[in-house]
Amino acid sequence: MSEQHVGRRERLLYFALVPAIVLAVLVLGGIALRTTLQIEKARQQTVFDATLTLGDERVDRLDKLIIAQDNVVAAHVDVANLGLITRRWLPTAARETPTVRAILVLDLDSPDRDVLSFISRSAPGREDDQIRRLLVTRLLPQLNFDGPVEELRHLHHVVDQQSLLLSYWQRTREGRRYLIVAWHDVPRLVHEVLPRLYRDVDRGNSRMNVIDESGRIVFGPPIKEGEFTVGRPFPTTLYNWRLQLALTTAEELGQKVERQRLIEIGMVGLAGMVALAGLAIVVLASVKERRLAALKSDFVANVSHELKTPLSLIRMFGDLLLGGRVPSDEKRRQYLQIIVGESERLTALIENVLDFAKVERGKAAYQFAEGDVGAVVARAVDLYRYRAEREGMEVHLDIATGPLDALIDAGALELSVMNLLDNATKYAREGGRVDVTVARATKGMIEVRVSDRGPGVDPEEQGQIFERFVRGRRVAEHRARGSGIGLALVKHIAESHSGSISVRSPVTEDGRGSTFVLSLPALPKPRLTVPVSLHLAE
Repeated sequence: MSEQHVGRRERLLYFALVPAIVLAVLVLGGIALRTTLQIEKARQQTVFDATLTLGDERVDRLDKLIIAQDNVVAAHVDVANLGLITRRWLPTAARETPTVRAILVLDLDSPDRDVLSFISRSAPGREDDQIRRLLVTRLLPQLNFDGPVEELRHLHHVVDQQSLLLSYWQRTREGRRYLIVAWHDVPRLVHEVLPRLYRDVDRGNSRMNVIDESGRIVFGPPIKEGEFTVGRPFPTTLYNWRLQLALTTAEELGQKVERQRLIEIGMVGLAGMVALAGLAIVVLASVKERRLAALKSDFVANVSHELKTPLSLIRMFGDLLLGGRVPSDEKRRQYLQIIVGESERLTALIENVLDFAKVERGKAAYQFAEGDVGAVVARAVDLYRYRAEREGMEVHLDIATGPLDALIDAGALELSVMNLLDNATKYAREGGRVDVTVARATKGMIEVRVSDRGPGVDPEEQGQIFERFVRGRRVAEHRARGSGIGLALVKHIAESHSGSISVRSPVTEDGRGSTFVLSLPALPKPRLTVPVSLHLAE
C-alpha cells in the first residue's frame, strides 16, 4: 500500500474519530444531567438513609462501650483463684468499668447453683443479698446457655418495673462449668453514661431520645409529632430499648441536595467544556504536528538540495581542472574561485545545521566575555563581503562612535550577523545593497541593524519567520535556496544573550525593504571622575 493511501486512511480515521468523541461526550453529559435532575425525587430516601446511618452509629456506640467493660471484667476474673478478683477489679472499677455494679461467679454443676464469689462496688448490705437471690431464683432461668460455652451474652429484663442488664459468659475448669455475671447499674447508665455519650442530643442536626419497652422516654427530650423519625433497637445489650432519632434539618438537607444538584449540573457542564477544550487542543496539536512534520520534510529536502548544488559544482570544476581541459590560466583561476566559494557556502550550511542540532538537543554552550560588538560585526562583514560581491551585492557598514561593549560570545554573534547577511543576499538580491549599522539605543541596548532593499516580509509572516523550518512566502516567488533554520538560530543566540531579534518591513515609501534588528544589552558606561583642585588662601 502506498504512503499516500496510508496517509489518506489515517486522515479518514482521524476525521471519523473526532465526531465520535464529540458525540460520546454529549451522550455521557446528557445521561449525567438526567441522573442529576432525578436527585430531587430521591430526597426523601436521602433523608431516611442519613437518619438510619446516624441511628446505627449511636446505638453501636453504647453497645461497644458496655462490651468493652465486659471484656475488662473477663480479664480480671480467674476461676482458678477467685480471691484475686477483688484485688484486680475493685481498684480500677470506677475508671475501667463505671457501669458494672457487681461481679458474681456461680457453679453451674452444683444442684443449687451456688454463688462462689460475689464482689460489689458498694458496701456489703441487704441489697447485695437481694441481687444474689434475684439472680439465682428469677434471672437464671432466663439465661441462654445454648451454643458456644464461652460466648459473651446479655440479658435485658424487667423485674418489678425495674430494668436490669446482665452480661454473662461461661468458663470451664477441671470438668466443671462456672458462670460469670457482670451486673450493670442501669440507672447509672441512664444518668451518667448516656449524657456523656450523647452530648449532642438536642443540638446539631438531630433530636434524639431513648424509650423503653413500654414506650416511655428513658433519656432525652420528646420528639415533636410530624417529624421524620427512625427507631433503632440496641442490638445486643439494652435490646428491649429503642433509640429514636429525628432530623430537625430535613429542610436544610433538602436545600443541600438542591445545592448539590446545581453543583453537579455545573460540573457536568464544566466537564463537557473541558472535554471539548481537550478535543480542540488535540485537534490543534495534531494540525501543528502535521505542519511541523511537513516543515521537517521540506527542511530535509532543502538541506539536501543545498548540499547537492555546491558539491556538484565543486566536483564538476574539479574534474575539469584535473583533466587539464581548462584553456587558460584565467579560466583556471575562475574555476578555483568557484570551488572556494562553494566550499565556503557548504561549510556555512554544515555549521548552521550542526549549531541548530545543538540548540535542539539543548547542548548549545556559549562562552561569554566582555567584547566590542562593533568589532565583532565588522569582522563578520569582512568575512562575508567577498561572497556578497560575488553575488553582485554591496555591503555598507556604519559603526557609531562611543563604547559598544557587551557581554557576548564573539563566535556566536559573528554567526548571527553572517546569517542575517546571507538572508538579505538570498531574498533581496535585486536591491543590490545591504546596510549594516551598529549603535547604542535607548534603555541600555546595542542594536545591530541589517537592512536590505528587497521585496520585504509580509506583516502576517513577521512573527513566524524566526520559528524553526519556517520560510516566508517570498521564497517560492524568488526560488531562493535555504534550510529554514538560519533565523531560528539567530533568535536562539539573541535570547541566550538576554537580547532579542525583530524585523521591520517595509522600510521604504514604495513598500519595500526589511530591517532585521538584533538587540543586545550593553555593559554600563564607566563613570567619569572629575578632578577637583583645592586652592588654599595664603
